[in-house]
Amino acid sequence: MIPGSFPPKAEIARLTARMLLEVGAVHFNAAEPFTLASGLPSPTYIDCRKLISFPRIRATLMDFMAATVMREAGFEAFDNIAGGETAGIPFAALVAERLALPMSYVRKKPKGYGRNARIEGVMTPGQRVLLVEDLTTDGGSKLSFVEAIRETGAVCAHTAVIFYYGIFPETLDRLAQQGIALHHLCTWWDVLAEARESGGFERATLDEVESFLSAPRPWQAARSRD
Repeated sequence: MIPGSFPPKAEIARLTARMLLEVGAVHFNAAEPFTLASGLPSPTYIDCRKLISFPRIRATLMDFMAATVMREAGFEAFDNIAGGETAGIPFAALVAERLALPMSYVRKKPKGYGRNARIEGVMTPGQRVLLVEDLTTDGGSKLSFVEAIRETGAVCAHTAVIFYYGIFPETLDRLAQQGIALHHLCTWWDVLAEARESGGFERATLDEVESFLSAPRPWQAARSRD
């Protein structure tokens, strides 16, 4: 069902951050930083995949996402909702259901047999496709998925995520250069604000997280192992 209400963007961000904290999707550890996929250290880690196990929260977030893309991109802006393998697939299905649109998904790489396809489902030339994923850091994986979508002759100028890091200024420019607009529900800054409000974390930990968010590259360089 298409959402009938449209909370202000700031309220969506605050509530999304609260839900991520409530389900334990957010992890802070300044003393022993996490290692990201890039190999770089971070005092923060987020696991949006947990959200699929919480029906009330996932339903609310998907209402938020549907409302966000309709408000920012248009009510009749899309013909197909595509999920990125693997985390984006369930969220794409839920958004497609709300917008009453076909759903497909994009593999990270061709499966290596049969049709050797990267697109699963039906996607046709000229369709306007919204790429849905759980999160984005620097936008790199989005470019690969969009390239696969565009190779079918479909049009992909928008991607929507639950969580956007919001700390790497080059991300939006990187996507914009490829004609892609990013829509998101909240960022690390929203999560940090809600974490401080909750009182559930030590102040010193959150201060170190803020130090990282304010200057992530220098923070990582100072702590990277040779």
